[in-house]
Amino acid sequence: MNTEKIAARRLSWEEVAKLGMKDRVFVSADTAELKLPGCYVPAFLTKSGEDFEGGSITAKTIFQEEVSCLPDDENEAGIFVADESGSVTIEVLQSAGVVLDLALFVPSGDKGALSALYAAARQAFGADVVQIWRQGLKEVPDVKVDIFEEQVPRGRKGGDSPKRDRRAIDTYPTRADFIEFTAGWKPVVEIHRPVVDDTPTI
Repeated sequence: MNTEKIAARRLSWEEVAKLGMKDRVFVSADTAELKLPGCYVPAFLTKSGEDFEGGSITAKTIFQEEVSCLPDDENEAGIFVADESGSVTIEVLQSAGVVLDLALFVPSGDKGALSALYAAARQAFGADVVQIWRQGLKEVPDVKVDIFEEQVPRGRKGGDSPKRDRRAIDTYPTRADFIEFTAGWKPVVEIHRPVVDDTPTI
């Protein structure tokens, strides 16, 4: 396990309340699947400290895990900031690399192109460094679509028509699998209709 020891200082709830979303902090590295006692990871608050209530805060780590804690609870790992004059030394978990989750379009389903792509990645980063954790091949229909987000209706039926935002224009429908839709909104996929400009010309 690759860690780095840094001098740090534990923050009280009052100090956390003064932090913004761009301030870097360190939170417990424990996850639901993996317990790493005494180990911390870099993180950022999910909203400004002053916007949290009840003494509990939520931070998102650089590994995209959300961690909730009570800074003033002595039974919890707490929140730290790097401080050369800090009274404690903490172990910070380092990144091992990056997992890429890509949507690649290979024209005509040429699997030879996939093999060439993997070979090029291994050549660039070293043999056996690039590992294929999950490979899902999916045929793409020869049709293009418009992808929207539509607000999920609330309350009584028959009210105002739901609001809609465009997310992707003139794309393949499988792209919808890779779009993160907003909470409270649902995806709507329609056959692509070219935009026709009806503006009169002179």
